[in-house]
Amino acid sequence: MADLWSVYSKPIPANSRELWTLFLQCSCVTVVIGGLFYNWLFASLEYSWHLSIAMAVFFSLFLLLTLFLVHPARCVFSMIMPTLGTKQGRKLLLSTCTMIVVVNVTPNIISNIKTILQVIKCICKNSSESLLNSTALLETASWEFGDEIQKTISSINIYRPMNGHFQFSLLKNSSLIYQQMHLAGEKIGKDFLAVDALVKDSVRIGNRLVAGFSMLYLCFESTCYLKNYLTNIRFDNFYLTQQLERLAVDSKAAHLLGSSSKNLIRPAGLKLSREEAMLCLVQAMLLTVALMLMLMVVAMDHFTFRVADTAVTKAAQFSVVPVAININYSAKIEILPDLLKLFQLHTESTLHNFEKSYHHHLIFSSAHCGISSPTPPNPSVLLVVGLLFCILYATVFLETFTHRLCRKIAGSFFQSWEEKRALYLFKKLSRKHKEE
Repeated sequence: MADLWSVYSKPIPANSRELWTLFLQCSCVTVVIGGLFYNWLFASLEYSWHLSIAMAVFFSLFLLLTLFLVHPARCVFSMIMPTLGTKQGRKLLLSTCTMIVVVNVTPNIISNIKTILQVIKCICKNSSESLLNSTALLETASWEFGDEIQKTISSINIYRPMNGHFQFSLLKNSSLIYQQMHLAGEKIGKDFLAVDALVKDSVRIGNRLVAGFSMLYLCFESTCYLKNYLTNIRFDNFYLTQQLERLAVDSKAAHLLGSSSKNLIRPAGLKLSREEAMLCLVQAMLLTVALMLMLMVVAMDHFTFRVADTAVTKAAQFSVVPVAININYSAKIEILPDLLKLFQLHTESTLHNFEKSYHHHLIFSSAHCGISSPTPPNPSVLLVVGLLFCILYATVFLETFTHRLCRKIAGSFFQSWEEKRALYLFKKLSRKHKEE
């Protein structure tokens, strides 16, 4: 591995064997990165498969030529890999989490809301139909009651009205109500589909923009780091490296490193400075806010499913409400009641008695309603999001070490410049020791 890295980090291969080794290394890296790039475009960013293949092939060929011919480009590319563990890599993972949640959770929420609306529509339809049928019952009762009044009036033979029936207005055509309800349901469904499509398109476009910007910024950040490393000898130069230790031993000044060890950091060590620890804490807090927002969306998915499931279950258990109309009618006649009261006489004759009950049932739900079953939340979404956020939290604390790894990569590509940086730091420590 050391020999392969030596060939890969050399500015110019020494012989044809190293040249072919470098070409094979670049080819293997290009194939792997091209496959990952295609999967990222097609699965995560949701580009079409033919566009993803074309972009992946073009990117792979461009990457192969760049890595094989341009030595600084190999250094920048090598630093991009650990830079994925920094805040830019977290942005890519966050965009992936957002896309997973939006694509898998949002349609489920909208589907369950549609189920709730279907239950409400079913209840409204059946209850209105049942109420309309109850008006027919009122018409029957009023007509029969009117017949009885006609019979009573006819038996008196004194005054006979033209018609003793009640005039009861009945809406017999219920198709207008059903049509309005159907149009309202269709409008609500179209609105939800439009919102669903708008959310998906917005998140897809935003995810592509964030992904493209993050990848460009990764390259820009690595390039800027290499540029500062090569042009500024003081840039990121406070590490206790092997070159610095060798200079101290050769100069018989090992005591300089001992007295300055508190200010120097070993690249492979686990020690974090106070600034690095505070930065990790702030990044972890920001990441927790994003996690809370994701969990709120997932919790909304579970909540809408529970509401939809309860609505469907309770709607099926709605009992039939009985409605009864009781009519008790009695017609009597008295002859000269005021005169007969003087003689304490009472003459009363019953003409007709009418007593009848009419029964009806109000139905609020029916098995003929087209209600779709509630869609349960997908547990794998929560599992994938949880795993991705574990990786994100790990990158918060690994960001410092990936930064150190970038410096080590730059030093391996430009060893002569690393020697000059170590010499500069050694002279700086020597001057500081003499001043003290």
